[in-house]
Amino acid sequence: MSGGTMRAAVLHGQGDLRVEPRPVPTPTGRQVLVEVSHCGVCGTDLHMVLDGWGQPGSVGGHEWSGQVSAVGPEARRRFAPGDRVVGGPAPGCGQCPPCRDDRIALCEARATPGTEGGDGAFADYVCVDEQALVPVPAGLDLRIAALAEPLAVALHAVTRAAPEPGQRALVCGAGPIGALAILALRARGVDPADIRVSEPNPTRRQLAASLGVAEVVTPDQLDVPSIAEPRRLVADRVDVALECSGRASAMYAACAQLGPGGRLVLVGSGIESPRLDPNRILLNELVVTGAFEYDAGGIGEALDLLASGTLGRDVDTIVEPDDVDLDGLLGALEGLVAGKIAGKVLVQP
Repeated sequence: MSGGTMRAAVLHGQGDLRVEPRPVPTPTGRQVLVEVSHCGVCGTDLHMVLDGWGQPGSVGGHEWSGQVSAVGPEARRRFAPGDRVVGGPAPGCGQCPPCRDDRIALCEARATPGTEGGDGAFADYVCVDEQALVPVPAGLDLRIAALAEPLAVALHAVTRAAPEPGQRALVCGAGPIGALAILALRARGVDPADIRVSEPNPTRRQLAASLGVAEVVTPDQLDVPSIAEPRRLVADRVDVALECSGRASAMYAACAQLGPGGRLVLVGSGIESPRLDPNRILLNELVVTGAFEYDAGGIGEALDLLASGTLGRDVDTIVEPDDVDLDGLLGALEGLVAGKIAGKVLVQP
């Protein structure tokens, strides 16, 4: 349905999000127009809207599912109207070393997230390159399929952490991405009895506990050695830590929970620069790295995992029971920041 008018949540400035009419995009070249079914709210959306990272005039939302409405004249017939799809990784340049290594999230031609241009799916329709679409398996509800993108992020974080059989893991921050990281660790073979979680919000601690992990603590319950104790190992040390909150204090604390040779993966984005203990990293040969977007084929793996049913009712636990419409998006963002909302919010335009 191109040529008409749709509704979109347009950013006008920090904390200023307005639902406005916009023309329905007309797909050109290899673009595909998709009618949005659901779009999840990500931590990045909080930064873009409430922290002022976003560009005025932009439309956010990158965790989406929907149905193909129209295809551009040069599309290679991979998709047809009515096909069910989710948004996947944006195409890379195909020429730089990361692209040649099938790590297009690290494409050297890509701009900083939020400044790349192109509108997201907090709207009735979204228009993307056909290479950025992944088909949804038969039988998987489009509402649940909208979790594929954040689940792929969580799976990639576990790939970067590379836990070995029998190793212990810590997840810092039990918001939506932290909760999905718990499921991703389990899916990759980490025993729930070997997973600890640190989370300050009581509602999110309750959510994490319901996922069957061994222990859920508050950040101040973690034993964090001082910078004068770089070789002291904590009693409850872990082999891998996934920092999902984006908070500098949590990054520092997570690093201190690692045993010799441990790996800290930074998953959550934040605006505070952490102070890490270089002597602890050096003396214990710790690895500190980041996880951005997905493994090659990660969206497909996430869709297959969601379709398999192996995650069971835990998916329902993570997703807020009531979806919001575009008019309720700003309130949901504010509720997430205030800690009043614990789970993944889905927007149904």
